Amino acid sequence: MAQKAKDKEMNLVIVESPAKAKTIEKFLGKDFLVKSSYGHIRDLAKKDYGVDVNKGYEPQYVVSVDKKEVVRELKSLVKQSGMIWLASDEDREGEAIAWHLSEVLELTPENTKRIVFHEITKEAILNAIKSPRQIDQNLVDAQQARRVLDRLVGFELSPVLWKKVKPSLSAGRVQSVAVRILVEREREIFGFEAESSFRVTARFLIENEEGKKQEVRAELNQRFKTEKAATAFLETCAQSTFEVDQVTRKPLTKSPAAPFTTSTLQQEAARKLGFSVGQTMSVAQRLYEAGKITYMRTDSVNLADAAVGLAVEQIKNEMGSEYVQVRKYKTKSKGAQEAHEAIRPTYLNQPAVSGSAAEQKLYDLIYKRTMPRKWRMRRLRKPVSTSR
Repeated sequence: MAQKAKDKEMNLVIVESPAKAKTIEKFLGKDFLVKSSYGHIRDLAKKDYGVDVNKGYEPQYVVSVDKKEVVRELKSLVKQSGMIWLASDEDREGEAIAWHLSEVLELTPENTKRIVFHEITKEAILNAIKSPRQIDQNLVDAQQARRVLDRLVGFELSPVLWKKVKPSLSAGRVQSVAVRILVEREREIFGFEAESSFRVTARFLIENEEGKKQEVRAELNQRFKTEKAATAFLETCAQSTFEVDQVTRKPLTKSPAAPFTTSTLQQEAARKLGFSVGQTMSVAQRLYEAGKITYMRTDSVNLADAAVGLAVEQIKNEMGSEYVQVRKYKTKSKGAQEAHEAIRPTYLNQPAVSGSAAEQKLYDLIYKRTMPRKWRMRRLRKPVSTSR
């Protein structure tokens, strides 16, 4: 049975995750009802790949069997609500979910608003309500293009692999190209002809400024193609005297790592926690939906000004202003999706959170990348950078 809205002044907020719905419902007042679409409500039809190639590759969508009851409930609530707020994630998939909801529920521009937020906090939710927008059709088209290509490439090539190579293999828009690159690289490795070379390294025993013997290593800045040539050079050096031409002293500095993007979080979680990519994203999804971290799909290494300000204040309060140095990071990869800020804790004054062991470990990893540990600040006794 659909939960009834009280009157036409009721605001219906639709998100894609039930866990996310519960968190958001805590922040909105009695005039808002938050429901979940449980992800995509429709997909391409199975017949003819769900794509009409004779009509400009037009997608043919059908409501998923397991979502018919969800759609029925949402349609009932839409009729009882004055305003519909589509609050799916701000990426291609999230925008497509909002568009599909608008199409299936037959929403009109007059009573429909699209809202997005990068963290599930009361301030972020209320700010999103204050600044709604329309559905971004460019993002929707991008998602549809990817989905259509997945069908045309995967459904066409996979059966060929089953017949010619091995059953259960799959081909796709991305993995087929990736396999091609790997094969080409492997062939380059097999075809590589190694060439031997010899390097000369010397160890000198010198007397330092304090009068103590100290070993210094040096390497010749050229290589010899044959052992005979290297040996001949060593023979000429046997009776030679060497002296230090120049001593250069340089301070050694180490900058903090940039805040996490999706890929760097996956890499660090694999290296330090032994998490697979799927496990990392699943745990991060739960942390995000619980309002503990910002959105976990991002290519950006920047932090919001508000977050940087909170980090600065916290360091000032705990250690003093002399330990603050704000840094600005820039994404180096071309075509990076920087709609969201970097992955960080939602509340920077919470070094730990409740949850499963995996959630606590991943949160700890994210928190330490964003905020410096107190013991490190005291031990290093030097300015600590807040990543931005």
